[in-house]
Amino acid sequence: MADIFDVVADSTRREMLQILLENLVKDSGEMSVSELVARTGLSQPTVSKQLKVLREAGLVGVREDGQHRLYHLDPTPLEELEDWAIPFLSVNFPGDLDDAGQERLFAADDVVSAAATSVGSAAATTVFQVTQAFGDLQNSTKDAVRNAVSRLRKSSGK
Repeated sequence: MADIFDVVADSTRREMLQILLENLVKDSGEMSVSELVARTGLSQPTVSKQLKVLREAGLVGVREDGQHRLYHLDPTPLEELEDWAIPFLSVNFPGDLDDAGQERLFAADDVVSAAATSVGSAAATTVFQVTQAFGDLQNSTKDAVRNAVSRLRKSSGK
């Protein structure tokens, strides 16, 4: 498997991940290659090639629906990036605090770093689980409405 840092270093792949994230928040979270082609303005072979890299890194999953392949974001591998970045984001660098404040901060650095990693990971996991559950709820609601409309049409003879 490719190094996650190498995978997200490419701006095209980052753009595609961003699009899949936005779609996850706004819709079902799944997009076809043709939808990604339309959103990115890239050629179909380029989008397919980048999706293959993202899929091999575990950042996207795919579901087959007839002849269509529907892609969705899987942020789990991004936890490695988060774990790496948290220590940098949780430190107040010189100039941010007075000397006494800096001493207190750096004395507690290990505790803060461990807590930040733990909280960040738990928050990311929870957000992902809630988003997935909400998407599942949306899909099942859409299916229930479709089925109810279909039954009503059949019963009314249309």
